[in-house]
Amino acid sequence: MSAVPISVSSLAAMKSRGERIVSLTCYDATFARLLDGAGVDLMLVGDSLGMVLQGHRTTVPVTLDQMVYHTACVMRGCERALVVADLPFLACATLDRAIDGAARLMQEGGAQVVKIEGGAPMLEIVRHLSEQGVPVCAHLGLMPQSVNRLGGYRYQGRDHASAEAIRHEALALQDAGAVMLVLECVPEALAGEISRTLSMPVIGIGAGAECDGQVLVLHDMLGLNPGRSPSFSRDFMAGRDSVAAAVAAYAAAVREGTFPSSAETIY
Repeated sequence: MSAVPISVSSLAAMKSRGERIVSLTCYDATFARLLDGAGVDLMLVGDSLGMVLQGHRTTVPVTLDQMVYHTACVMRGCERALVVADLPFLACATLDRAIDGAARLMQEGGAQVVKIEGGAPMLEIVRHLSEQGVPVCAHLGLMPQSVNRLGGYRYQGRDHASAEAIRHEALALQDAGAVMLVLECVPEALAGEISRTLSMPVIGIGAGAECDGQVLVLHDMLGLNPGRSPSFSRDFMAGRDSVAAAVAAYAAAVREGTFPSSAETIY
């Protein structure tokens, strides 16, 4: 792996060359060093930490203070990968709150990109932050912060109307200035169509192999989920003797296009 730091433009260039982007969640400096050394391109400081680190049932209890803290931890261990941080639940309830939250994640936490869940209601916020120099990663499909409204962790975009809404919102978010998109738990054909349509990179989780890159929750990828692992995930620690080997195997599988497999994909 090149030691040159990854940037937003680096990811765009990877998409144009057809090189798959390797991403994992990360929440601390120790794992950040390990992931960086294994060639992970993008580290997502996700509010999933509320579930895998704090033991909550959802991401909703995670606070902005906690996101800033964990982002700063990751940044201290990272030299090459691009670091993206989530704005947590209701941090985008108003434009002013979104501006303040993005400022804190970048100024105090050191985040290089800020991720926002939501489509049409977030367009004004994405547009304003982009105009102020904030790189924004959008997030569509299953949105964990909305799990109580959705009634559970369910695949999205499986009927014509909801698939069309996701297509429309993805284009609108790009037009508003978003620099990348996470698509979570949508059918592979829909994710592939969106990835080919958009000029910005599309990172999939539970969205099939046709996205420009893949992301998994680190603890799921290491087989540390105490419950049933998501159907789209894989335990890369199985049969390997170190975390570093597991991360390297995941990175290779993403780049070679062998992850996700057909068994790990919803059609």
